[in-house]
Amino acid sequence: MDARTITPQAIMELGWGFWGSKALLSAVELGVFTELAAGAQPLEALTARLNLHPRSARDFFDALVALGVLARENGLYANTPETALYLDRAKPTYVGGILEMANLRLYRFWDGLTEGLRTGAPQNEAKHGGQDLFATIYADPAVLESFLRGMTGVSLPAAQAMAVLFPWSEVTSFVDVGCAQGGATATIAMAHPHLSATGFDLPVVQPVFDAYIAQNGLAGRVSFQPGDFFTGPMPSADVIIMGHILHDWDLEQKRVLLAKAHAALPTGGRLIVYDAIIDDDRRQNAFGLLMSLNMLIETLGGFDYTGADCIGWMRDAGFTGAHVQPLAGPDSMVIGTK
Repeated sequence: MDARTITPQAIMELGWGFWGSKALLSAVELGVFTELAAGAQPLEALTARLNLHPRSARDFFDALVALGVLARENGLYANTPETALYLDRAKPTYVGGILEMANLRLYRFWDGLTEGLRTGAPQNEAKHGGQDLFATIYADPAVLESFLRGMTGVSLPAAQAMAVLFPWSEVTSFVDVGCAQGGATATIAMAHPHLSATGFDLPVVQPVFDAYIAQNGLAGRVSFQPGDFFTGPMPSADVIIMGHILHDWDLEQKRVLLAKAHAALPTGGRLIVYDAIIDDDRRQNAFGLLMSLNMLIETLGGFDYTGADCIGWMRDAGFTGAHVQPLAGPDSMVIGTK
């Protein structure tokens, strides 16, 4: 390669990437996309309705245009098709919950990445003697609800793909372990009305789960079972789903959860584990690798893993025929049979 054709552009764009990230996170926090759901607005009206100072409002909105998350035509700002669908809080397709959580918590904690890489210790509230991630989140109802909404946002694309790609006609029931708000539970239940569906999570989650299930017209068909998957057994069903759960824990805890799932399933039952599964060569799924760094920031021992890793752990737990199936974006599922 001719050295004269090599430029630092890609390096600089990556290095300054936090600028664009924070602009989007602030736009979600301010409700820009929800405000524009009713229609395009001129600069002055949008600035006033969002209670912004006029000094930088134009730069802010035009930066969002340049970043591809807003459109501007004849001086009027509007959502793009993607932000209209996914960042309007009033729509069931809203995925901004996970971005709200990123803005509220993760953005500042990632400032400690260098220290975390040197110490192997979390960089969140636990860094200064506070509680661990889940104790902190579950102790505050407002933070918990935001976190559970975030889990719906991050899980919906994978759940929609799973509803199509898994052979649900071959089974009659499933349990969503660590169901959070119930985004994946509801998505699969709505797509396959013959299924008996159960969400399993800590008791404090139930009011948020029940409200979401009722909102989606599934009350009476989808149930909630309270419990702690480390202190008791998992519920039994034809299929057990663990979505964005396994990566929270260290290797020993991962093996415990897989063994509990195996014990709860009937012969022929199947386990679905989905996460941002890292490609086996560890070169392509940058999101999965960065998510593993996020587990360093947020947890005592959690980490993300490759498909081959998960298949090996499943086999050790007694599952057969385990294989990887890509879902949506960075997520894949690993399916094993008892």
